[in-house]
Amino acid sequence: MSGDLATSKASYNRLLLTVAGLGGLLYGIDVGIIAGALPYLEATSGLGPSRLSFIVAAVLLGSVIASLVAGALADWLGRKTVMVLSALMFVASIPVIALAHGFEPLVLGRLLQGISAGFIGVIIPLYLAECLGASNRGKGTGLFQWLLTFGFVVASLITLYFSYRLGAVMKSGDAAAVFAFKDHAWRNTFWVSLVPGVLFVAGSLLVSESPRWLFRRGRRAASLAALLRSRTQEQADVELRAMETTAAKATRTIGGAALGGSLLRRKYVVPFVLACVILTCNQLTGINSIIGYNTTILLQAGLSDYQAHFGSLFFSIVNFGITIVGVMLVDRKGRKFLLSLGSAGIILSLVGTGMLFYRTQARQVDVKPAVQAMVAPNASLSLAFKDATADTLLASAGRTAHGVAQSLEIIYSYGDFRSVTNIVRSNESSVPIHVTRSLPANAVAAFFSNPFGNLGAARNAPLKIDAALIAPVPSQTNGWIVAVTLFLFMGFFAVGPGVCVWLALSELMPTRIRSNGMSIALFLNTATSTAIAAAFLPAVGTYGYSAMFFFFAACTVVYFITAAFFLPETKGKTLEEIEEHFEGGRGSKLAPAR
Repeated sequence: MSGDLATSKASYNRLLLTVAGLGGLLYGIDVGIIAGALPYLEATSGLGPSRLSFIVAAVLLGSVIASLVAGALADWLGRKTVMVLSALMFVASIPVIALAHGFEPLVLGRLLQGISAGFIGVIIPLYLAECLGASNRGKGTGLFQWLLTFGFVVASLITLYFSYRLGAVMKSGDAAAVFAFKDHAWRNTFWVSLVPGVLFVAGSLLVSESPRWLFRRGRRAASLAALLRSRTQEQADVELRAMETTAAKATRTIGGAALGGSLLRRKYVVPFVLACVILTCNQLTGINSIIGYNTTILLQAGLSDYQAHFGSLFFSIVNFGITIVGVMLVDRKGRKFLLSLGSAGIILSLVGTGMLFYRTQARQVDVKPAVQAMVAPNASLSLAFKDATADTLLASAGRTAHGVAQSLEIIYSYGDFRSVTNIVRSNESSVPIHVTRSLPANAVAAFFSNPFGNLGAARNAPLKIDAALIAPVPSQTNGWIVAVTLFLFMGFFAVGPGVCVWLALSELMPTRIRSNGMSIALFLNTATSTAIAAAFLPAVGTYGYSAMFFFFAACTVVYFITAAFFLPETKGKTLEEIEEHFEGGRGSKLAPAR
């Protein structure tokens, strides 16, 4: 009988870990799925770069909204309820996106995915911390991050499959068939991701509510029952008495003060600020934008469509594989060491990538006057960019192509709203560049495109060509070198910040303020990510990829300084020891980790 009981408890612990892993998988798919679908969406939707950029950013905007309220909702409705809600929202988002015809439903679906991801990012680590025993807590957090990276691999495998199929379709030379397949590809990319969403719904319904949430709601018997699903009677009794002791101590300490108010007490300010800085810097490495646009970046670096999708898959595999290494090292080498190592490597990788793109951009020629002369009276532009067109445009600037294939990128604006075309190559059979008045759909979208822009005036403004940049198509060798620097970037991120960021939240935030503290910290994290994603394409069009990579490198220097000189090592320390360190200020130090 005792053997059956132990087996039952072990099975439930595996269920908890599986649900946590599925949550991480969905989070990874939420962020990573757009990278491979974006080139096909660009080719078939008729949407301009500003709108496409907003569709990419919408998932992060939804995550901002969700992370801001997730802690309060988790305290009000319970951790399990919010998990189920996040799973249902992800499932609902798939048909909204896959059946979309136009900008608005795409944004709505991506917002739903973002809200789901925001809830998952707060609730899963919080739920694990409150449900798993000490021996499984690190494993649970690691599994969440590991399967989060596997979500990127799944997304890349799906899009690589469609890229492989596209090659066969393109050999037919039937432009209509190519267009139809690309439209089919991005829609089915989202349909396939419905499967893990349904599994997460089922798993979330099977687990118990957090025993600590139940206890704080005065439901002692239910809390004990939840504990007994994964612990022996003796272990459950010990944990329940610890909850009672902690609750009594908290009541004496804060005299019944509101939970939110306790966040402002001196002993919480320093760890809270450190957690916020770490999460914000995590996004300022450019991680989500590089993940979201890695296929596009590799295309611009010189790789073919299939090679870029293959590179994107390998990028995700590096993330997945090195995360395992990070999980194995985090309790041996410590959080501080891995964050310092990872951020230092990220700086070098970003600088290297920026230099490669700077070399390519140095050969660009601006043929703005010639392209401006092609603008039609109705403020539109249609341009088939072939080798002969490239020769004509270069001749207008006193240059020649010397028989080398060229790429063209046009930066244009209607009033205060600037956008950029997809880069096209003269040696490829591509859809002509077609620029029409593509403006933000409403005031909210306009704010994220240009907070100071006049949308009304832009509706009647002429088409202005701000730049028309022609450059030789980079070699495939250049493309693969860029791919290697991005693989290094991903590896250093995975071994350090990727693994440690969730631990930083759970270890720096004391349990009593964790839900509200995590909501605020993750709000800053996702707000930063949203701002970067919304600005990425327009900034690249204006300043080039090199400037963006150098900007991310400069921000990561701040990350390195914070990790190396201000973050204490928390390896092997209890939450009480960490809290005591911050309460004591400079005079209190954590003992060296053994």
